[in-house]
Amino acid sequence: MNYKAVIIFIFLLVEMYRLFLSILNLRSEKNPIPENVADVYDKETYEKWRAYHAEKTAFGVIGSTVSFLVSILLLVFNAYAGFARLFPEELFWQTFAVVLLASLTALADIPFTWHDTMVIEQRYGFNKSTAKTFWADQIKTFLISLVIMTGIASLLFGIHKALGDWLVPAFAGIMTLFLLLFSFLYPFFSKIFNKFTPLEEGELKDRLTGLLTKNGYTVRAINVMDASRRSTKTNAYFTGFGKMKTIVLYDTLVEAMTPDEICAVFAHELGHGLHKDTLKNQILTFVQMVLIALFAWFTLRTESIFTDFGFEGINYGFALIVIMTVEFPFISPLFGLLVNFFSRKAEYSADAHAVKEGYGEHLITALKTLAKENYSNLAPSPLVVKLEYSHPTLSQRITAIEKLKG
Repeated sequence: MNYKAVIIFIFLLVEMYRLFLSILNLRSEKNPIPENVADVYDKETYEKWRAYHAEKTAFGVIGSTVSFLVSILLLVFNAYAGFARLFPEELFWQTFAVVLLASLTALADIPFTWHDTMVIEQRYGFNKSTAKTFWADQIKTFLISLVIMTGIASLLFGIHKALGDWLVPAFAGIMTLFLLLFSFLYPFFSKIFNKFTPLEEGELKDRLTGLLTKNGYTVRAINVMDASRRSTKTNAYFTGFGKMKTIVLYDTLVEAMTPDEICAVFAHELGHGLHKDTLKNQILTFVQMVLIALFAWFTLRTESIFTDFGFEGINYGFALIVIMTVEFPFISPLFGLLVNFFSRKAEYSADAHAVKEGYGEHLITALKTLAKENYSNLAPSPLVVKLEYSHPTLSQRITAIEKLKG
Protein backbone atom coordinates (compact mmCIF):
# COMPACT_ATOMS: atom_id res chain seq x y z
CA MET A 1 0.00 0.00 0.00
CA ASN A 2 1.17 3.53 -0.75
CA TYR A 3 0.85 4.98 2.76
CA LYS A 4 2.18 8.35 1.66
CA ALA A 5 -0.74 8.85 -0.72
CA VAL A 6 -3.24 7.63 1.90
CA ILE A 7 -1.91 9.91 4.64
CA ILE A 8 -1.82 12.97 2.39
CA PHE A 9 -5.39 12.22 1.24
CA ILE A 10 -6.61 11.92 4.84
CA PHE A 11 -4.77 15.13 5.74
CA LEU A 12 -6.61 16.85 2.87
CA LEU A 13 -9.97 15.49 4.07
CA VAL A 14 -9.32 16.82 7.59
CA GLU A 15 -8.58 20.27 6.17
CA MET A 16 -11.72 20.17 4.00
CA TYR A 17 -13.77 19.35 7.09
CA ARG A 18 -12.34 22.38 8.89
CA LEU A 19 -13.12 24.55 5.88
CA PHE A 20 -16.69 23.22 5.83
CA LEU A 21 -17.16 24.25 9.47
CA SER A 22 -15.78 27.71 8.71
CA ILE A 23 -18.26 28.15 5.87
CA LEU A 24 -21.11 27.18 8.20
CA ASN A 25 -19.84 29.71 10.74
CA LEU A 26 -19.79 32.45 8.12
CA ARG A 27 -23.32 31.64 6.99
CA SER A 28 -24.60 31.70 10.57
CA GLU A 29 -24.26 35.50 10.59
CA LYS A 30 -27.56 35.63 8.69
CA ASN A 31 -29.41 33.43 11.20
CA PRO A 32 -32.18 35.23 13.10
CA ILE A 33 -31.34 35.91 16.76
CA PRO A 34 -33.62 34.05 19.22
CA GLU A 35 -35.99 36.33 21.05
CA ASN A 36 -34.72 35.47 24.55
CA VAL A 37 -31.21 36.76 23.71
CA ALA A 38 -32.19 39.66 21.46
CA ASP A 39 -31.24 42.15 24.21
CA VAL A 40 -27.58 41.05 24.41
CA TYR A 41 -26.52 43.33 21.55
CA ASP A 42 -28.10 46.61 20.56
CA LYS A 43 -28.36 47.27 16.81
CA GLU A 44 -25.03 49.09 16.55
CA THR A 45 -23.18 46.45 18.60
CA TYR A 46 -24.76 43.64 16.61
CA GLU A 47 -23.55 45.13 13.34
CA LYS A 48 -20.12 45.45 14.90
CA TRP A 49 -20.30 41.79 15.97
CA ARG A 50 -21.23 40.71 12.44
CA ALA A 51 -18.24 42.55 11.02
CA TYR A 52 -15.95 41.13 13.72
CA HIS A 53 -17.22 37.56 13.28
CA ALA A 54 -16.92 37.72 9.48
CA GLU A 55 -13.40 39.16 9.60
CA LYS A 56 -12.19 36.69 12.26
CA THR A 57 -13.64 33.67 10.47
CA ALA A 58 -12.43 34.66 7.01
CA PHE A 59 -8.95 35.49 8.26
CA GLY A 60 -8.91 32.23 10.22
CA VAL A 61 -9.54 30.36 6.97
CA ILE A 62 -6.59 32.15 5.34
CA GLY A 63 -4.28 31.34 8.23
CA SER A 64 -5.43 27.73 8.39
CA THR A 65 -4.95 27.33 4.64
CA VAL A 66 -1.38 28.65 4.76
CA SER A 67 -0.59 26.36 7.70
CA PHE A 68 -2.09 23.44 5.78
CA LEU A 69 -0.05 24.23 2.66
CA VAL A 70 3.19 24.39 4.66
CA SER A 71 2.39 21.08 6.37
CA ILE A 72 1.42 19.25 3.20
CA LEU A 73 4.50 20.49 1.32
CA LEU A 74 6.69 19.11 4.11
CA LEU A 75 4.96 15.74 3.69
CA VAL A 76 5.02 15.69 -0.11
CA PHE A 77 8.72 16.52 -0.34
CA ASN A 78 9.84 14.27 2.56
CA ALA A 79 11.20 17.34 4.38
CA TYR A 80 11.09 15.70 7.81
CA ALA A 81 13.39 12.88 6.72
CA GLY A 82 15.70 15.33 4.95
CA PHE A 83 15.95 17.56 8.03
CA ALA A 84 16.61 14.56 10.27
CA ARG A 85 19.66 13.64 8.17
CA LEU A 86 21.32 16.83 9.41
CA PHE A 87 21.38 15.39 12.93
CA PRO A 88 23.28 12.47 14.52
CA GLU A 89 21.91 9.00 13.73
CA GLU A 90 21.00 8.15 17.36
CA LEU A 91 17.24 7.61 17.78
CA PHE A 92 16.84 10.48 20.23
CA TRP A 93 18.42 13.03 17.89
CA GLN A 94 16.46 11.71 14.92
CA THR A 95 13.27 12.06 16.96
CA PHE A 96 14.22 15.52 18.23
CA ALA A 97 15.00 16.71 14.68
CA VAL A 98 11.49 15.95 13.46
CA VAL A 99 9.87 17.52 16.53
CA LEU A 100 12.06 20.60 16.11
CA LEU A 101 11.09 21.03 12.45
CA ALA A 102 7.38 20.64 13.34
CA SER A 103 7.80 23.33 16.03
CA LEU A 104 9.65 25.61 13.64
CA THR A 105 6.95 25.31 10.98
CA ALA A 106 4.46 26.53 13.58
CA LEU A 107 6.35 29.82 13.44
CA ALA A 108 4.68 30.37 10.07
CA ASP A 109 1.48 31.00 12.03
CA ILE A 110 2.99 33.95 13.92
CA PRO A 111 2.23 36.62 11.27
CA PHE A 112 -1.40 35.48 11.28
CA THR A 113 -1.52 35.40 15.07
CA TRP A 114 -0.04 38.92 15.10
CA HIS A 115 -2.65 40.21 12.66
CA ASP A 116 -5.46 38.49 14.55
CA THR A 117 -4.35 39.86 17.92
CA MET A 118 -2.73 43.19 17.15
CA VAL A 119 -4.93 44.25 14.24
CA ILE A 120 -8.37 42.57 14.30
CA GLU A 121 -8.74 42.32 18.09
CA GLN A 122 -7.30 45.84 18.39
CA ARG A 123 -9.73 47.21 15.81
CA TYR A 124 -12.73 45.94 17.77
CA GLY A 125 -11.44 47.06 21.15
CA PHE A 126 -10.51 43.69 22.67
CA ASN A 127 -6.73 43.62 22.52
CA LYS A 128 -4.67 44.92 25.43
CA SER A 129 -1.41 43.14 24.54
CA THR A 130 1.69 45.15 23.80
CA ALA A 131 4.22 44.02 21.22
CA LYS A 132 6.51 42.99 24.09
CA THR A 133 3.81 40.81 25.67
CA PHE A 134 2.93 39.27 22.31
CA TRP A 135 6.50 38.24 21.48
CA ALA A 136 7.16 37.00 25.01
CA ASP A 137 4.06 34.78 24.73
CA GLN A 138 5.23 33.41 21.37
CA ILE A 139 8.68 32.52 22.69
CA LYS A 140 7.28 30.86 25.82
CA THR A 141 4.70 28.92 23.79
CA PHE A 142 7.34 27.71 21.32
CA LEU A 143 9.70 26.48 24.06
CA ILE A 144 6.96 24.80 26.10
CA SER A 145 5.55 23.10 22.98
CA LEU A 146 9.01 21.87 21.95
CA VAL A 147 9.69 20.42 25.41
CA ILE A 148 6.29 18.72 25.67
CA MET A 149 6.38 17.24 22.15
CA THR A 150 9.94 15.97 22.66
CA GLY A 151 8.91 14.46 25.98
CA ILE A 152 5.88 12.67 24.52
CA ALA A 153 7.88 11.37 21.53
CA SER A 154 10.61 10.14 23.89
CA LEU A 155 7.97 8.49 26.05
CA LEU A 156 6.55 6.77 22.97
CA PHE A 157 10.06 5.61 22.06
CA GLY A 158 10.80 4.30 25.56
CA ILE A 159 7.53 2.41 25.99
CA HIS A 160 7.67 0.87 22.52
CA LYS A 161 11.25 -0.30 22.99
CA ALA A 162 10.55 -1.72 26.45
CA LEU A 163 7.06 -3.21 26.02
CA GLY A 164 6.45 -3.72 22.29
CA ASP A 165 2.80 -4.61 21.68
CA TRP A 166 1.95 -3.73 25.29
CA LEU A 167 2.32 -0.17 24.07
CA VAL A 168 -1.46 0.43 23.95
CA PRO A 169 -2.40 0.08 27.65
CA ALA A 170 0.93 1.46 28.87
CA PHE A 171 0.97 4.56 26.68
CA ALA A 172 -2.74 5.26 27.29
CA GLY A 173 -2.31 4.95 31.05
CA ILE A 174 0.87 7.03 31.27
CA MET A 175 -0.52 9.76 29.00
CA THR A 176 -3.69 9.95 31.10
CA LEU A 177 -1.58 10.32 34.25
CA PHE A 178 0.51 12.94 32.46
CA LEU A 179 -2.59 14.98 31.58
CA LEU A 180 -3.85 14.72 35.16
CA LEU A 181 -0.46 15.88 36.41
CA PHE A 182 -0.53 18.75 33.92
CA SER A 183 -3.98 19.75 35.23
CA PHE A 184 -2.60 19.66 38.77
CA LEU A 185 0.41 21.78 37.77
CA TYR A 186 -1.64 24.12 35.55
CA PRO A 187 -1.63 26.94 38.15
CA PHE A 188 2.18 26.88 38.11
CA PHE A 189 2.35 26.93 34.29
CA SER A 190 -0.17 29.78 34.23
CA LYS A 191 2.22 31.94 36.22
CA ILE A 192 4.60 31.85 33.25
CA PHE A 193 2.08 33.94 31.30
CA ASN A 194 0.04 35.81 33.92
CA LYS A 195 0.15 37.40 37.34
CA PHE A 196 -2.22 36.19 40.06
CA THR A 197 -3.16 38.20 43.16
CA PRO A 198 -5.44 37.15 46.04
CA LEU A 199 -8.98 38.49 45.87
CA GLU A 200 -9.26 41.35 48.33
CA GLU A 201 -11.24 40.82 51.50
CA GLY A 202 -14.88 41.78 51.27
CA GLU A 203 -18.38 40.72 50.29
CA LEU A 204 -17.46 38.84 47.11
CA LYS A 205 -14.75 36.74 48.77
CA ASP A 206 -16.98 35.94 51.75
CA ARG A 207 -19.87 34.90 49.52
CA LEU A 208 -17.74 32.70 47.26
CA THR A 209 -16.09 31.04 50.25
CA GLY A 210 -19.46 30.49 51.92
CA LEU A 211 -20.99 29.05 48.75
CA LEU A 212 -18.16 26.55 48.33
CA THR A 213 -18.05 25.62 52.04
CA LYS A 214 -21.82 25.05 52.03
CA ASN A 215 -21.34 22.42 49.33
CA GLY A 216 -18.45 20.70 51.09
CA TYR A 217 -15.52 22.29 49.29
CA THR A 218 -12.41 23.79 50.86
CA VAL A 219 -10.97 26.75 49.05
CA ARG A 220 -7.20 26.77 48.69
CA ALA A 221 -7.21 30.29 47.28
CA ILE A 222 -9.34 32.82 45.41
CA ASN A 223 -7.12 34.60 42.91
CA VAL A 224 -7.62 37.35 40.35
CA MET A 225 -5.71 36.96 37.07
CA ASP A 226 -4.49 39.97 35.11
CA ALA A 227 -6.30 38.96 31.91
CA SER A 228 -6.73 42.64 31.02
CA ARG A 229 -3.03 42.70 30.03
CA ARG A 230 -4.05 40.91 26.84
CA SER A 231 -7.78 41.28 26.28
CA THR A 232 -11.04 42.77 27.50
CA LYS A 233 -12.74 39.35 27.30
CA THR A 234 -13.92 37.64 30.47
CA ASN A 235 -13.75 34.20 32.05
CA ALA A 236 -13.35 32.33 35.33
CA TYR A 237 -12.40 28.78 36.27
CA PHE A 238 -11.61 26.27 39.01
CA THR A 239 -8.31 24.47 39.32
CA GLY A 240 -7.27 21.67 41.66
CA PHE A 241 -8.30 18.11 42.44
CA GLY A 242 -10.91 16.72 44.79
CA LYS A 243 -12.39 19.04 47.35
CA MET A 244 -9.40 21.39 47.43
CA LYS A 245 -10.10 24.05 44.84
CA THR A 246 -8.48 27.26 43.66
CA ILE A 247 -10.80 29.85 42.16
CA VAL A 248 -9.41 32.04 39.38
CA LEU A 249 -11.33 35.13 38.29
CA TYR A 250 -10.31 37.25 35.32
CA ASP A 251 -9.96 40.85 36.47
CA THR A 252 -12.17 41.77 33.50
CA LEU A 253 -14.93 39.54 34.91
CA VAL A 254 -14.71 41.14 38.37
CA GLU A 255 -15.17 44.52 36.72
CA ALA A 256 -18.00 43.44 34.39
CA MET A 257 -20.22 41.46 36.81
CA THR A 258 -22.00 42.02 40.08
CA PRO A 259 -21.22 39.82 43.11
CA ASP A 260 -24.55 38.03 42.56
CA GLU A 261 -23.61 37.19 38.97
CA ILE A 262 -20.15 35.95 39.94
CA CYS A 263 -21.71 33.75 42.62
CA ALA A 264 -24.14 32.42 40.02
CA VAL A 265 -21.24 31.44 37.75
CA PHE A 266 -19.57 29.58 40.59
CA ALA A 267 -22.77 27.92 41.69
CA HIS A 268 -22.79 26.54 38.15
CA GLU A 269 -19.17 25.36 38.55
CA LEU A 270 -20.08 23.74 41.86
CA GLY A 271 -22.74 21.81 40.00
CA HIS A 272 -20.00 20.29 37.86
CA GLY A 273 -18.13 19.25 40.98
CA LEU A 274 -21.15 17.73 42.70
CA HIS A 275 -22.09 15.80 39.56
CA LYS A 276 -18.53 14.40 39.24
CA ASP A 277 -18.18 15.91 35.76
CA THR A 278 -14.40 16.18 36.16
CA LEU A 279 -14.18 12.44 36.83
CA LYS A 280 -16.39 11.71 33.81
CA ASN A 281 -14.14 13.91 31.67
CA GLN A 282 -11.12 12.00 32.93
CA ILE A 283 -12.74 8.74 31.82
CA LEU A 284 -13.39 10.22 28.37
CA THR A 285 -9.79 11.45 28.31
CA PHE A 286 -8.60 7.90 28.98
CA VAL A 287 -10.76 6.61 26.11
CA GLN A 288 -9.20 9.25 23.87
CA MET A 289 -5.73 8.19 25.00
CA VAL A 290 -6.57 4.55 24.22
CA LEU A 291 -7.57 5.57 20.68
CA ILE A 292 -4.34 7.52 20.26
CA ALA A 293 -2.36 4.57 21.63
CA LEU A 294 -4.06 2.24 19.12
CA PHE A 295 -3.00 4.58 16.32
CA ALA A 296 0.51 4.59 17.78
CA TRP A 297 0.54 0.78 17.87
CA PHE A 298 -0.59 0.55 14.24
CA THR A 299 1.81 3.26 13.08
CA LEU A 300 4.87 1.78 14.78
CA ARG A 301 4.07 -1.69 13.43
CA THR A 302 3.93 -0.33 9.88
CA GLU A 303 7.48 0.60 8.95
CA SER A 304 6.52 1.42 5.37
CA ILE A 305 4.71 4.52 6.66
CA PHE A 306 8.15 5.89 7.51
CA THR A 307 10.03 4.61 4.45
CA ASP A 308 7.35 6.11 2.17
CA PHE A 309 8.27 9.52 3.62
CA GLY A 310 12.02 9.08 3.15
CA PHE A 311 13.03 7.62 6.52
CA GLU A 312 15.24 4.53 6.73
CA GLY A 313 13.18 3.15 9.61
CA ILE A 314 10.86 4.16 12.45
CA ASN A 315 11.07 7.76 13.63
CA TYR A 316 9.12 8.43 16.82
CA GLY A 317 8.83 12.16 16.21
CA PHE A 318 7.27 11.58 12.80
CA ALA A 319 5.02 8.92 14.30
CA LEU A 320 3.72 11.54 16.75
CA ILE A 321 3.05 13.98 13.91
CA VAL A 322 1.15 11.38 11.86
CA ILE A 323 -0.91 10.33 14.88
CA MET A 324 -1.81 13.82 16.10
CA THR A 325 -2.27 15.68 12.80
CA VAL A 326 -3.63 12.97 10.51
CA GLU A 327 -4.94 9.81 12.15
CA PHE A 328 -6.70 11.09 15.26
CA PRO A 329 -8.14 14.23 13.59
CA PHE A 330 -9.67 11.91 10.99
CA ILE A 331 -11.88 10.19 13.60
CA SER A 332 -12.13 13.08 16.07
CA PRO A 333 -15.38 14.49 14.59
CA LEU A 334 -17.13 11.23 15.53
CA PHE A 335 -15.46 11.06 18.94
CA GLY A 336 -16.08 14.77 19.48
CA LEU A 337 -19.75 14.35 18.60
CA LEU A 338 -20.13 11.94 21.53
CA VAL A 339 -17.98 13.92 23.96
CA ASN A 340 -19.69 17.23 23.18
CA PHE A 341 -23.13 15.63 23.58
CA PHE A 342 -22.31 14.57 27.15
CA SER A 343 -20.60 17.89 27.82
CA ARG A 344 -23.70 19.87 26.82
CA LYS A 345 -25.85 17.68 29.08
CA ALA A 346 -23.45 18.38 31.94
CA GLU A 347 -23.77 22.13 31.34
CA TYR A 348 -27.56 21.94 31.64
CA SER A 349 -27.19 20.01 34.92
CA ALA A 350 -24.69 22.54 36.29
CA ASP A 351 -27.04 25.39 35.36
CA ALA A 352 -29.78 23.54 37.24
CA HIS A 353 -27.64 23.54 40.38
CA ALA A 354 -27.22 27.31 40.15
CA VAL A 355 -31.00 27.63 39.90
CA LYS A 356 -31.34 25.35 42.94
CA GLU A 357 -29.00 27.66 44.88
CA GLY A 358 -31.33 30.56 44.06
CA TYR A 359 -29.17 32.16 41.37
CA GLY A 360 -31.29 31.40 38.30
CA GLU A 361 -32.00 35.01 37.33
CA HIS A 362 -28.47 36.13 38.11
CA LEU A 363 -27.06 33.25 36.04
CA ILE A 364 -29.08 34.45 33.04
CA THR A 365 -27.72 37.99 33.35
CA ALA A 366 -24.19 36.62 33.95
CA LEU A 367 -24.36 34.45 30.83
CA LYS A 368 -25.58 37.41 28.80
CA THR A 369 -22.71 39.53 30.14
CA LEU A 370 -20.21 36.80 29.20
CA ALA A 371 -21.71 36.54 25.73
CA LYS A 372 -21.61 40.30 25.19
CA GLU A 373 -18.08 40.80 26.57
CA ASN A 374 -16.72 37.85 24.55
CA TYR A 375 -18.65 38.69 21.38
CA SER A 376 -20.32 35.29 21.25
CA ASN A 377 -22.35 34.02 18.32
CA LEU A 378 -25.99 34.11 19.48
CA ALA A 379 -27.37 32.05 16.58
CA PRO A 380 -24.70 29.55 15.45
CA SER A 381 -25.37 26.80 12.93
CA PRO A 382 -27.22 23.91 14.67
CA LEU A 383 -24.92 21.45 12.90
CA VAL A 384 -21.79 23.23 14.18
CA VAL A 385 -23.28 23.18 17.68
CA LYS A 386 -23.73 19.39 17.52
CA LEU A 387 -20.29 18.80 16.04
CA GLU A 388 -18.15 21.35 17.87
CA TYR A 389 -19.86 23.00 20.84
CA SER A 390 -19.09 21.71 24.33
CA HIS A 391 -21.76 24.10 25.69
CA PRO A 392 -25.36 24.63 24.59
CA THR A 393 -26.07 27.96 22.93
CA LEU A 394 -26.94 30.92 25.15
CA SER A 395 -30.57 30.78 23.99
CA GLN A 396 -30.84 27.07 24.79
CA ARG A 397 -29.39 27.56 28.26
CA ILE A 398 -31.68 30.47 29.08
CA THR A 399 -34.73 28.50 27.88
CA ALA A 400 -33.76 25.62 30.18
CA ILE A 401 -33.13 27.95 33.15
CA GLU A 402 -36.46 29.73 32.68
CA LYS A 403 -38.22 26.37 32.58
CA LEU A 404 -36.56 25.31 35.85
CA LYS A 405 -37.45 28.63 37.49
CA GLY A 406 -41.03 28.23 36.36
